[in-house]
Amino acid sequence: MKTVITYGTFDLLHYGHIEILRRAKELSEGGKLIVGISSDEFNAIKGKKSHMPYEKRKELVEAIRYVDEVIPEENWEQKRNDITDHDVDLFVMGNDWEGKFDELKELCEVVYLERTPSISSTAIKKIIAELEEVEHKTA
Repeated sequence: MKTVITYGTFDLLHYGHIEILRRAKELSEGGKLIVGISSDEFNAIKGKKSHMPYEKRKELVEAIRYVDEVIPEENWEQKRNDITDHDVDLFVMGNDWEGKFDELKELCEVVYLERTPSISSTAIKKIIAELEEVEHKTA
């Protein structure tokens, strides 16, 4: 049994998120999956704005059966502390982050999972923006 940790904004929750979390939980081999969710303040630092506040995103992720614990992600640097504080065996991210967290390999195993094809939060946000633009023009 392993302790696995992953991070994300988890805004506009979709099937791709569920798949990443399911696969991360499988890698725990019956152990624990911890999910770090970007706080609203951290999103602002990254230049991102969520459609839902942190507390609502946290409630959604906590409701997913694969997730054992949710923690706030406040900054880029905290990952090292989270790995040691939670005795993490495996750090998991989507493969669009490939190579960006390799320095954590000195603390635990690092795995980049392939993203679910044909779905992404970025694509959904683009569709929402287009719909909002159409609504604005017709109003």
